[in-house]
Amino acid sequence: MSIEFTKMEGCGNDYVYVDARGINEDWPALSVAMSDRHFGIGSDGLILIMDSDRAALKMRMFNADGSEGEMCGNGIRCFTKFAIERNIAAPANGGLTVETLGGVRTVTPTSENGRVTRARVAMGAPTLLPRNIPVVVSLSKGRNIGEAVADYPLTIDGVDLKLTFVSMGNPHAVAFIDTPVEQFPLHTIGPKVEHHPIFPNRVNFEIVNRVGRNKLNARVWERGSGETMACGSGACAMMVASHLHGFVGNNVDITLPGGTLTIEWDGLGEVYLEGPATEVFSGRWPS
Repeated sequence: MSIEFTKMEGCGNDYVYVDARGINEDWPALSVAMSDRHFGIGSDGLILIMDSDRAALKMRMFNADGSEGEMCGNGIRCFTKFAIERNIAAPANGGLTVETLGGVRTVTPTSENGRVTRARVAMGAPTLLPRNIPVVVSLSKGRNIGEAVADYPLTIDGVDLKLTFVSMGNPHAVAFIDTPVEQFPLHTIGPKVEHHPIFPNRVNFEIVNRVGRNKLNARVWERGSGETMACGSGACAMMVASHLHGFVGNNVDITLPGGTLTIEWDGLGEVYLEGPATEVFSGRWPS
């Protein structure tokens, strides 16, 4: 017996997709095996298509280390492409509803010649209250912007960071830095931020350069996967943090190593993420 899979990517954030309806497997172990870039398919994790009683379909997402994530902004765009092009589900009123651990999300696809090429995701409103992110902070440090904690000082290996905390259904810590993001030692600092004791459920860590009023450059250390080419929920968290600081308006283009994502937020309601969705190849995995 074997498992049919498809590898897909959004701005280089790549995942293996499996139609898991009616299939029972050790998904965390399978994610580790499939994600290995030397002995497996090679990916940032595994995404499953499943039935839902709350939405058109359910998405489960496992990181490369086998841990389950609540939400993936790049992953859900490719999930939508997979589901529509294989006639598993069809958009209703222009959008496809998808259940995730971070809540139900609506994805609006853009098609060219019968193929989904891009999608816009209603990512929900950000969570800013520290205990709901969750992050354990000292009230005497950093500063408050409404419910949000911004510029929270954290020193790792002699590197001074000022973090702004946001949840987009999963936890994020955003640091605005003056050093070009390409020169930042993300591979040594990233895992230490991810596993820092102030984050009970670990954290996704983003470093950001301000380029202009509507442009940011960034790199991401993803919880459970390490540095990735892009991160959709991370881009949304960066937009929210930037907006809270007054660095950007209601629209921003965020350039990551794998490409550019466009984010919209008016400071009040839902955050919207738009970007590409690309199929790489399909195959069978022996089980």
